[in-house]
Amino acid sequence: MKIKTKEFRVPQDEKVELKKWPTLIDPVYRSKAHYHKLLEAQVNELSELQHLHYASNRYAVLLIFQAMDAAGKDGAIRHVMSGVNPQGCQVFSFKHPSATELEHDFLWRTSQCLPERGRIGIFNRSYYEEVLIVRVHPEILRSQGLPDKLLDEKTIWQDRYRSIVDLENHLYRNGTRIIKFFLHLSREEQRKRFLDRIDEPEKNWKFSVADIEERKFWKQYMQAYEACLGATSTRIAPWYVVPADNKKNARLIVSRIILDTFNTLKMHYPETNEARRQELLSIREQLTKEGADDN
Repeated sequence: MKIKTKEFRVPQDEKVELKKWPTLIDPVYRSKAHYHKLLEAQVNELSELQHLHYASNRYAVLLIFQAMDAAGKDGAIRHVMSGVNPQGCQVFSFKHPSATELEHDFLWRTSQCLPERGRIGIFNRSYYEEVLIVRVHPEILRSQGLPDKLLDEKTIWQDRYRSIVDLENHLYRNGTRIIKFFLHLSREEQRKRFLDRIDEPEKNWKFSVADIEERKFWKQYMQAYEACLGATSTRIAPWYVVPADNKKNARLIVSRIILDTFNTLKMHYPETNEARRQELLSIREQLTKEGADDN
């Protein structure tokens, strides 16, 4: 099965109903061995493109991963980006904001971590938490020290969506390309993965009581995601809803989407002008002479 990335892309200004988006599709691989072969080929292709991206130094690429607990964000990042040079890639995970971060606007802390040109930035959770978990738990919003007149839940979410879209438009105009992934996990598959984390000692560290508490808000989270995806998926910074019940499938889809995006950038290695070429030839002559003298 060929991966058609457009099938996972959320169209701009479309009302999103997640129940209509599958959490499981037919595998894009024939066997475990075939999966590893496909992933290796895509990882190698991404490694080459990342090297070109770093050398051309014209764009920055930001990958955003959002999902419910146990959807496989960490694994997708680890496997898909396994061939990327660490010097050209930065990963940030955003947990509960610090006291200092709460003294700033909600986009401030993630803005400090945006990738430079020539680099890939990865946000494992992101500023979107401010319209997801904060929307599900409005007590968090009330603890953020905002003026009372800004806390109207009838307007604040639309205001935040607009701030996010404005930011992403600004970044696009300045050479940052943003790809946003929602790993779409079913409630039943999450239950199974939680049981695995309990039953397998080496996975116990992944599980906390807080995970179960958040699971109780599943319906509210789905509503928050639907509103968010519909309001913030744009032509220049699209959301992709990736079926996540099959981890291997999800990784191959994520990898393909990243590759397709890189291939639209039309990157090339910096060209050498005549003056630079003469300089290099002069240096080459010096090194050649040095080698002959040493012999």
